Amino acid sequence: MLGLLGGPLLALLVYWLLPEEQLGHAGRGVLACTALIAVYWVTEALPMAATALIPLFLMPLLQAAPIDVVAPAYGNPVVFMYMGGFVLALAIQKWNLHRRIALSIIDAIGTASHRIVFGVMLSTALLTMFISNAATALMMLPVALALIREMRDKEILVGRDLSCFAKSLLLAVAYTATIGGLATLVAAVPNAVLSALARDQLGREVTFAQWLAFAGPVALIMLVFLYFYLTRLKFRVAHQAAGSVEFIKRERRGLGPMGREEKIVAVVFVATAFLWVFKSFIGLGFLHDAAVSMAATVALFALPSRRPGERILEWEDMRGLPWGVLILFGGGLALAASFGQAGVNDWIGESLAMLENYTAFIVIALLTVIVLAMTEILSNTAVANLVLPLCVGLGAAIGMDPLPLMAAVALAAGSCYMLPVATPPNTAVFSSGELDIKDMAGAGVWLNLLSVIVITLAVYYWLPMTLGS
Repeated sequence: MLGLLGGPLLALLVYWLLPEEQLGHAGRGVLACTALIAVYWVTEALPMAATALIPLFLMPLLQAAPIDVVAPAYGNPVVFMYMGGFVLALAIQKWNLHRRIALSIIDAIGTASHRIVFGVMLSTALLTMFISNAATALMMLPVALALIREMRDKEILVGRDLSCFAKSLLLAVAYTATIGGLATLVAAVPNAVLSALARDQLGREVTFAQWLAFAGPVALIMLVFLYFYLTRLKFRVAHQAAGSVEFIKRERRGLGPMGREEKIVAVVFVATAFLWVFKSFIGLGFLHDAAVSMAATVALFALPSRRPGERILEWEDMRGLPWGVLILFGGGLALAASFGQAGVNDWIGESLAMLENYTAFIVIALLTVIVLAMTEILSNTAVANLVLPLCVGLGAAIGMDPLPLMAAVALAAGSCYMLPVATPPNTAVFSSGELDIKDMAGAGVWLNLLSVIVITLAVYYWLPMTLGS
């Protein structure tokens, strides 16, 4: 109730306290609406997706931005690109392809405890590059818990070694799902929001392949550090178990030979990923990544399964699609569109002009630290939706291309490791009961520190070579 009432109160204060001579009615109305939405997102006074619909009626009602500016944001091409990723995840999960991929990788790498952690990380990273990090963590969690149970029941590991293995494996699932999601546009909400804003606000296309070239090395550095930190330092297993873990082989046998439906989903998945990454090299660069996603989606609904009268996906399967996340996208993009329409970006640029005394490197580092701190407490989607639009005005303030600032915010918003509430993967693994908050916080703080360094250096030095600046 406090948040429900506090939102309108803060909105009124913002409107009346902002100087009218610097910002007109439309600009103050947009910022008032933004304040209301921010309070509702932070306190979750309303469901986040419901809050994201507020700009559709409040902006026109306040005469801050017309409906023709606000409404198209909910149909941005990036929304459909992300939707295609969700549909692929539904198909993979429905036909159990994710489990076959994970078990095959783990079985191939080996069953010593540190090798199992590596195998789980590799499986999770490959899946989360093309499927949302939340969905990937939920897919991999049952595999991780079964491995822990096998180690415990067969006494392959005991005592402190078992505890270290369990904690390192679960944190590997959560953190790898988060880190792997940094590498692509379809795996983490902040990345997709950046792509949409760059297109709408800056007139620049950030494609799947371009973002992978920029953020892929960032994710790889983080994953290498994570593996050695978890298995060699934080949760080192003193007596490595090199014996066979029967769970893996038993589960692989239980899956049986690869069925027709799995093969079809695998082909669609590989074809989609190939086009996302390489379409420019085969003469299809004119296609937006969203078009590729929608082609894959329609194909999954068109291709038949062996079940009489059924196809790979039926419309009933779409009940599992996280529609709320797609609406959240629209809400954030609607705010950004309203900022530009009402002149808020220019006002922010003038207000922050004093930051031009700082170097771009310092600004990027400060922005990364601030956003990392915010996302440990708040939803990374909410933070990205609120902060990314401000980067356009901030770039104008310091005479800098806004894209590097937006990239720093997107990567930082997706890098949350310390608290269970920071990301859905953290929440998922914490629910297993095998972890304490101090385990997650103790490991996460070092990942946060590394994130500040790697993100700042990557944005400052690597981004101009990959995305241009």
